[in-house]
Amino acid sequence: MADQLPQHSPDVVVVTGAGGMGVAIARRLGSGRSLYLADASQDRLDRVVDELSDEGYAARGVLVDVRDRTSVEKLAAEAAGARRVAAVVHTAGVSAAQGSAQTILDVNLLGTVHIIDAFEKVATPGMSLVCVSSMAGHVASLSPADEAALATAPVGELLAVDAVAAVGDDARRAYIVSKRANQLRVEAAALAWNRLGARINSVSPGVIATAMAKAEAEGPSGAHMLGMLETNGAVRTGTPAEIAAAVAFLTGPEARYITGTDLLVDGGQAAWLRRHRAA
Repeated sequence: MADQLPQHSPDVVVVTGAGGMGVAIARRLGSGRSLYLADASQDRLDRVVDELSDEGYAARGVLVDVRDRTSVEKLAAEAAGARRVAAVVHTAGVSAAQGSAQTILDVNLLGTVHIIDAFEKVATPGMSLVCVSSMAGHVASLSPADEAALATAPVGELLAVDAVAAVGDDARRAYIVSKRANQLRVEAAALAWNRLGARINSVSPGVIATAMAKAEAEGPSGAHMLGMLETNGAVRTGTPAEIAAAVAFLTGPEARYITGTDLLVDGGQAAWLRRHRAA
């Protein structure tokens, strides 16, 4: 495993997920900083960390399963013990084409709560956390009671929330509910992070050209997904670099007064679904 964290690097950046978005974000934020890249696949970690190290990044790979709270807490403690953590970007997730409903809930829902909770414990003034959610969260239709529960329920009670329990074996529904929950957890956590002098936000990508999107495009809903891009005028998919640019803004000095909110980067997909899709 590559391990290059020179003493002159003052800041730490943590990125979870070594997929297309995670790597693009690591490249965008990691220059001149100590970069911790976390993933559940050792092979993928080793490959990406070697690539980044060859490009001059001070990169370390950390094997982390976000479903495991202890694993996430160890990551947070290690990063915080190294130097000042400037930014944490949580990209690790599973799409409806990549896993069962239970896996999606465990990774996307519980995993995100583990990240928020663990890094809140080590947050210091100026630190910024960005969780990657999804445009899908903006089209969820949940009751106010379910939204309140998803926003604030202890992690051990989340799977019993009515909206979550109702998912059953529907992987697509699990994805939508989990991504809406990501947005809600970020919003609810903002007060605690503000009191620590830190910030927390989410980014909701639309269809981005990654391996995850490719798997979705080849799945049962792929034709609909790609057809929507044509119908809403976006025409193309987004790129990982465009998500990295949004994350760089939210973690940078220009966004010091932005916290507890979600930034849509979706080519207008959510707006089309809300205002122009035929009933």
